[in-house]
Amino acid sequence: MNIRSIVAAALLAALTAPIAWASDSDYGFELVVPPAASGDTTTMKVRLLHLPDRKPVADAVIFETRFDMGPDGMPTMTAPAKAVPDTSEPGVYVFQVEPSMAGQWALSIAAKVQGETETVRGSITITTSK
Repeated sequence: MNIRSIVAAALLAALTAPIAWASDSDYGFELVVPPAASGDTTTMKVRLLHLPDRKPVADAVIFETRFDMGPDGMPTMTAPAKAVPDTSEPGVYVFQVEPSMAGQWALSIAAKVQGETETVRGSITITTSK
């Protein structure tokens, strides 16, 4: 085999090899501080982690939130939730939520992480009481 054949084979292998992209399953959301137990507007702090190394992920773009009672079997019971700018802790994202009644609520989050092609999605469940 001559050098051209070896180079051509190596180039072909490099061009056809699958590209390894991180997936959204490499990330997870965790509750940092439980919200107040009342049914009033409250603040939730959520950390976004890169799971393989357990490092917080700063500068993600939160573009979708949903707050509903899916954990209590009522996914159509929704309440307002919005991301609030806060740069006090890298990798920690702040949300204002307004549970309208006592029970289990899920905060679902969609985020874009720099360098990743897939959207990172996750959910945090909390229990509120009136």
